[in-house]
Formats: sequence, structure tokens, C-alpha cells
Amino acid sequence: MSDQDRRLDPGTGPGVGVIEATDQSVDVEENLWTDDSGEDLQGWYCIATDPWPCPAEGCGFVAKHITAAHLVICWPEMDDPNLLTHAQIAKEVGRNPRVVEYQTGMGPACSYYQWIAAGRPVHGIRGGETKAS
Repeated sequence: MSDQDRRLDPGTGPGVGVIEATDQSVDVEENLWTDDSGEDLQGWYCIATDPWPCPAEGCGFVAKHITAAHLVICWPEMDDPNLLTHAQIAKEVGRNPRVVEYQTGMGPACSYYQWIAAGRPVHGIRGGETKAS
């Protein structure tokens, strides 16, 4: 392409890249984020809900609690403002939330604050996109 053509089509000037959409599906297992702090969350509080399928395309996981990357999110206090905010959001979308004491039998868990510090990783989000960290 000549300099004259670039001036006529500024979208091809210096520093402008072209994004080409390709399908590069790779058959690999996703690595979900895990809380590797070793913190014992037994006795903390979580939000139990009606069963809710993971929104990641093709994932068969069904949550019975508020989760992130398939980990039950826990708070140290029953009246933590962030816990109450998440319970309210769950109520608004029809998940029938109930604040309960976390027990290890509920599945792997993470502290809400460690989840925030890790960048809020999730397995899937509405709309079919997948973000696994």
C-alpha cells in the first residue's frame, strides 16, 4: 500500500493493527482459580441458594451457594455488608438466598476478600463468555 493510499485510509496508518478473527479452538482443560491460602473457613458464613447452573458454556456444574470459579464464597461475619449485598442481588435474580454457616461438606471455598484480591476470577459470565483465571 502506498503512502498516498494510507493517507486516504487512516485506518491503515502507522501503529494501526488489523485484527483477524480466526477459530483457534484448542482442546485443553480449563484451569479454574483456587484459593491456596490454606485458611480454614469452617464457621464462616456463606449464601445458600436454590440450584443455579454455571453460566460457562458446556459446564455441568450446578451451584447451591454463591460461588466464584466453583468455590463457595465465605465471609467472616454474618452481617458483613458485602455478604448482604450479594444476598440482595441473589434475591433480585430469584435464587432464594439464605445466609448459613459454611461447612467443609458444602465444597471447596474461598474468602470473599481473597477472591477480590485475586481479581474476582469467575468460570463463566452471562452471555456465553468464559474467563478462567
